[in-house]
Amino acid sequence: MKTSKTSSRKRQHIDITLKKDVSFRSKTAGFEKWEFIHNALPEINRSEINTSSSFLGKKISIPLIISSMTGGYSDAEKINRLLAEVCAQKKIGLGVGSQRQALESNKHHRSFSIVREIAPDIPIFGNIGAVEAAKLKDVSPVLRLIDLIEADGFAIHLNPLQELLQREGEPKFRGVLSAIEMFAKSISIPIIVKEIGSGISAEVAKKLIDVGVQIIDVAGAGGTSWAGVEIIRRGEKNKKKNNFSEFWDWGIPTVEALRDVCALKNKSTELKVISSGGITNGVEMAKSIAFGADYVATARLILIALINGGLKTALELVNEWENELKNAMFLTGSSSISVLQTKKMVRKDWL
Repeated sequence: MKTSKTSSRKRQHIDITLKKDVSFRSKTAGFEKWEFIHNALPEINRSEINTSSSFLGKKISIPLIISSMTGGYSDAEKINRLLAEVCAQKKIGLGVGSQRQALESNKHHRSFSIVREIAPDIPIFGNIGAVEAAKLKDVSPVLRLIDLIEADGFAIHLNPLQELLQREGEPKFRGVLSAIEMFAKSISIPIIVKEIGSGISAEVAKKLIDVGVQIIDVAGAGGTSWAGVEIIRRGEKNKKKNNFSEFWDWGIPTVEALRDVCALKNKSTELKVISSGGITNGVEMAKSIAFGADYVATARLILIALINGGLKTALELVNEWENELKNAMFLTGSSSISVLQTKKMVRKDWL
């Protein structure tokens, strides 16, 4: 029964994100408030621009990751196969959805393992929720999840707001930081900690760095509201029952989270930062990197492209973002990702 509930919930999440408006209502990621300083003398040719990077020890063509979406139910195998094909063709990173179901049962293991079968050479990371992580006494179950997809990294997602609003949720976060520390010290591949759309503050990031986390995905507010998803699941979209509707827009905007966490890179030379949450184009990718991000992650927009238009449409979307990224790099005189990270941004109201 437990497994069927987990699988059913995963299917519902995908259906709602595809069919309902689950965007933030009044809050944005914040990218529209910032501008690049135009470089009228870039001294580079656009054809010379190098967007390649390295993620989890493997080369990627652009600093883009298709981030944790799904797995653990029958239809997820097809979705993850297509996601892996996109990533393999574009040579970018991929994170699988929560592998909680794979801990409970081997029934849908192939919905996860298919990604490595389709994309043997790209960086792939596994994923489990913070609450499940805190329940573990040792890392052996996680090692099985890593082996399932031959993962290059492993993510723990922080989702206190979702656990609070979810009908089946477990808002029990005592011991999560200790579990993350156990993973960081006992697992040989990099540990990623990510939010799912409410952002990570500098205070939280410092704690994560102190226990050995090497990669932080800020996953800020401004894109998909997972509070909204859970409110819809509860049938309370237009009600104020239990005041849940007041939390639809809860969270730290992506740009603010990104700036705060990237400021810590000066104190932690090992830290890598992923920008995600409401990023909709290649210019916002470029802005993320200029703020200090090493990578950019997206999820829902790729999923919509896949479902509505198939592999070709999803690839076209990634190509569009790549071209926009290169155009922004050309117009700022940035020949590489590392150069783009040095470019200053200015607030529009300061212009």
